[in-house]
Amino acid sequence: MTSAATATKSPRRSALGPTIIVLAVIVVAFFLASGLVTEWLWFDQLGVSQVLRTQWVSRAVLFLIGLLVLGGAVYLNLQLAYRSRPVYAPTTPEQRNLDRYREAIEPLRRVALIAVPVVLGLFGGIAANSQWQTMLLWLNGEPFGEVDPQFGIDLSFYTFTLPAVRFWVSFLMAAVFLAAVGALVTHYLYGGLQVVPEAGMTRAARIHLGVLAAVFALLLGVSYWLDRYSLLSQERDRFDGAGYTDIHAVLPGREILAGIAVVVAVMFVVATLRGTWKLPAVAVGLMVVAAIVIGGIYPALIQRFQVVPNEQRLEQPFIQRNIDATLTAYGLEDVKKIKYDATLDPEAGALREDAESTASIRLMDPTIISPTFRQLQQIRQYYTFPKDLSVDRYELDGTSQDTVISVRELNLDGLRESNWVNNHTIYTHGYGVVAAYGNTARADGQPSFFEGDIPSQGLLGDYEPRIYFGQESPVYSIVGAPEGSEPREVDYPSDEDAGEVKTTYTGDGGPVVDNLFLKTLFALKFGSQEILFSDSVTPVSQVLWDRDPRVRVEKVAPFLTVDSRTYPAVVDTDGDGTKEVVWIVDAYTTSNDYPYSKREQLQDATIDSSLIGADGQAQIVTSLPESVNYIRNSVKAVVNAYDGSVTLYAWDTEDPVLASWSKVYPGLVEPYTEMSGDLMSHVRYPEDMFKVQRTILNRYHVTDAQQFFTQADFWRTPSDPTETGSTPQPPYYLTLRMPDQDESAFSLTTSFILDDDQRNVLRGFAAVDGDAGGEAGVKADGYGTIRLLEVASGTAVPGPGQVQNNFKSDQDAANILNILNSQGSQAVSGNLLTLPVGGGFLYVQPVYAQASSGTRYPLLRYVLVAFGDKVGFATTLDEALNQVFEGESGAEAGDAGVEPIEPIEPGEDGEPTEQPTDGATPSPTPTATSATPGSSGSGDFDLSTPGGRLGQALADAKEAMDASRQAQVDGDWAAYGRAQDALNEALGRAITAQEELDAAG
Repeated sequence: MTSAATATKSPRRSALGPTIIVLAVIVVAFFLASGLVTEWLWFDQLGVSQVLRTQWVSRAVLFLIGLLVLGGAVYLNLQLAYRSRPVYAPTTPEQRNLDRYREAIEPLRRVALIAVPVVLGLFGGIAANSQWQTMLLWLNGEPFGEVDPQFGIDLSFYTFTLPAVRFWVSFLMAAVFLAAVGALVTHYLYGGLQVVPEAGMTRAARIHLGVLAAVFALLLGVSYWLDRYSLLSQERDRFDGAGYTDIHAVLPGREILAGIAVVVAVMFVVATLRGTWKLPAVAVGLMVVAAIVIGGIYPALIQRFQVVPNEQRLEQPFIQRNIDATLTAYGLEDVKKIKYDATLDPEAGALREDAESTASIRLMDPTIISPTFRQLQQIRQYYTFPKDLSVDRYELDGTSQDTVISVRELNLDGLRESNWVNNHTIYTHGYGVVAAYGNTARADGQPSFFEGDIPSQGLLGDYEPRIYFGQESPVYSIVGAPEGSEPREVDYPSDEDAGEVKTTYTGDGGPVVDNLFLKTLFALKFGSQEILFSDSVTPVSQVLWDRDPRVRVEKVAPFLTVDSRTYPAVVDTDGDGTKEVVWIVDAYTTSNDYPYSKREQLQDATIDSSLIGADGQAQIVTSLPESVNYIRNSVKAVVNAYDGSVTLYAWDTEDPVLASWSKVYPGLVEPYTEMSGDLMSHVRYPEDMFKVQRTILNRYHVTDAQQFFTQADFWRTPSDPTETGSTPQPPYYLTLRMPDQDESAFSLTTSFILDDDQRNVLRGFAAVDGDAGGEAGVKADGYGTIRLLEVASGTAVPGPGQVQNNFKSDQDAANILNILNSQGSQAVSGNLLTLPVGGGFLYVQPVYAQASSGTRYPLLRYVLVAFGDKVGFATTLDEALNQVFEGESGAEAGDAGVEPIEPIEPGEDGEPTEQPTDGATPSPTPTATSATPGSSGSGDFDLSTPGGRLGQALADAKEAMDASRQAQVDGDWAAYGRAQDALNEALGRAITAQEELDAAG
């Protein structure tokens, strides 16, 4: 037999392995595509694909540069070290020992010479990739038009150029260092360098390592030189920026060290030629000693023996630099300071000139009454309102009214049947806006709604009420259906139409899922295989996701820092008469490299009691930069609640940071002159900006360097007296008139107290004009003007903490509040407002009552007022003002009282009542039925004695509260109103009886 015949047949390779690999690659590719492709579709649908394209391209280019520079440097030097290895046989025991290691790693050498640089290069690429915004600003930076006080260089060098140059210098130093380590190990391993029995190296190794050392020394010198500029932005204990020691000791020291680094580099080059390391060794030693002496010891001696004994005089010019730069960087250079000689004695008629302010006092606390909105206007369990409502103003019947407003958003947790179809294709959106007057309430304590119900009706007119994009929107929804098909998206509940009115989304809010490929990508993205198989997903279906207004703005403009709050508004954005619900989002440009400016931790500055959750933890809703020393409210963003479109308006036209980003993304930001008048009228001054500014003003209201040095007049933001702990009091939106203003303006306000743990004394009050006007494309002249009232140091005006203590210790108020807290109800203190009226400071605090168990929602019951040490407590603001100002309230003095349009009333079972077509629903007038003594049947009381009358009154109050709760359960709002009237009457009798007992005892 031939050899061919006897040869065994080679087995066929199995196709299973390659098939598994191919399938794995396809799966990984699909998962990657599910993120990349869907992200591209999201940006493309909004018409801002340039943002994603610029980000991807810049990241990719920087990644490649980082990969090539770091990986290439290591690879090149490893190859040079290997190729220049000596070829003679090992002669020493050390070399022979290394020979065994070389033989062991030889099979992996080629792989290692490539793998090590690639791995290190990947890290380098990632590091460079993360700096894409820094590099774009460097390449597109616009000048500030201002120079620093030390070097006379335009500030754009510090904010745009210096961070990028420092990064690349540090990056190159790391690359050279890693390359030198790799070269050193390779030379040693292959005999180019030996340690024993006698130190030495080959000429090739000497030249190689000497050049790398020289390059590293030059880069170190550049780093020392750049340190000179970085001194101007450093953080210090007393003030930020360079001080006397920095300028007269540290700065020249850095220059000397930079020169020494150049000498060291030259010595390394000489060493490569002469073959001796003595000169560079001496130079390196000199640099180390110089770094210790010049960089550490000498500045410490200057500080200790020259600066400390004369600190106020020597640091004065540098403190002044810090003050001036800080005020400019935070937009505080034009603060209007007003000396305010506040009186503590209320006088009759003192409110006459301030009647407009007192009539506009906001009694509806947006952080308190959200449960009331939910109880009265939620309508169905699958709707909700946010924890904190928004404050805005609307022109109603020719008068600007402060308003508490919110949208009725979707709450999937309230669905009785939670499944994929319901959660993502049927319940897809919220419905309508609910708004109430800010300064008035109904007789029964409920908010006075002028817009609400479903379908939406009231004074805001016709608008698109469907809320597909909001703060509580589902993670994703699939909306839209073929023309002619039955609507499936629940619009709102109805007594007809099988209990629900349905709709079909007709907007352009998301990419269309019109093929299997896209269905697969979205199924992978959201982890929902139902997208592939559900007949609810049609060729015209759109996928909506990333629906929170803040998230959308952050993605569309990644260079912006977004305010922690956003607010809804019903506006005509195009000026064509068509109203729609939009979210207005304030956004900031920031920097951390402004010379001499005070560095501020943004999260610390913006946290207040309104952002503290029930668990006591801060509820941060956006990712703020860790710290900044420059901030501008450069952009006003508008997000449409129906189609999710995002429009960015350049609000600060002089901001060089925004101008630089506008070069990166041309056309992304529109001029604010394109804003309609209606939209302009709802722009307000942003909270986070004001919080940061007030934090700065705690110290930097002092503009004299000598006074700043003593720190004797530093302030702090008072703690919220209505909360436990030391969380700062939030700023409040109010319509008020400051002493130098001719008329009231919608403002954001805050108070300041002395920075003293022992005393809560008011030292200042600031209000920023937040009214941008109502003319299309024209910003009101006063917008953004900060007015700071500085209280005379000799006047001890009570601060918020003292006033809250006075409220709690007032006997009349304490008696009533004790009754409220002891009869199945609970008193809730609202925001403590501060207003400069009547020649002093007026404090106003609404007091709400709610059930202590069961159905709980607060209703306005009383108002506390304080002026100086005098306290007023009544069921209405006018009555409380009358008590303090001896019979003349602001409304009486100036005819500035508000006559609210009758509020919208809930009907049976919380459903809306029939509404007239021309406005809000007239309120039914409750019939007051005073409880009759003894009518409760709870016991016999001797009504001839004060004690008996008190007992009977408390019994009647308990009966009225029980009737109130039952009326709530039954949805009988007329009965509820009668019961509340009875409760008020019984509490009045109880107070009278208690006063009689106190007088007798």
